[in-house]
Amino acid sequence: MKSSLRFCIVVFGLTVVYSCEPEDKRAKPTNNRIAKADQAFEIAPDTARSETIKPDTIALKETFQEDDIIVDEFPTKRLTPIQENFKRINSRSDWTSIDTKDLWESTEGGEAKYYYEDESLEKIVTRNYGEMGQTISEYYVFEGKLSFVFERSYTYNRPFYWDTLKMSGSNNDQVFEFERSEINENRSYFDQDRLIRQVNSDDCGSPYTDEYLLIEQRRSMAQFEDLVERIDQN
Repeated sequence: MKSSLRFCIVVFGLTVVYSCEPEDKRAKPTNNRIAKADQAFEIAPDTARSETIKPDTIALKETFQEDDIIVDEFPTKRLTPIQENFKRINSRSDWTSIDTKDLWESTEGGEAKYYYEDESLEKIVTRNYGEMGQTISEYYVFEGKLSFVFERSYTYNRPFYWDTLKMSGSNNDQVFEFERSEINENRSYFDQDRLIRQVNSDDCGSPYTDEYLLIEQRRSMAQFEDLVERIDQN
């Protein structure tokens, strides 16, 4: 009887610990879900069978012909123009021009792509690679202002160079498998340079505090403005 009581107490305690935090203490979620590799990335044909894979041969797919997720309990009228612009831009394939610039903000480097309709900047997509993961960020422009940011980060189960030799040499039980990556997705909605809503794939469903949104607004705007400044750089 006493053993059963102790077991119930332990289970209850674990349930409380892993439940969502109060709204005023919200932070970036860390409980990530497992990637579906066949939907999320492409491997270059000449490296598909290689034991050791270069990070830039595992390219996360950009959003294409996708609708935005439905955001509950938020005024639809404020989000509708943002979502429609997102769908309009990510459904295009006939761009006037696409410019590419190298990025060196991570251990394995990356790139930024600038998408233009005539001379108007419509979208920026950045990729940054590391030995333990990669990120892809998509910045959507509406009437010359940042409108929507879609960020995906992938954390690998092992470094991308972790092949069978590395595994056996370190008495490990896994090789690098992209399919076992952990994913986090972040969607940020802007109206006149103000972040009005943010949704994370692992949050508990309640809105973030105004203070947190302001911090995230400054982060996204600074990244976007830095990318725009790079346009005229060699």
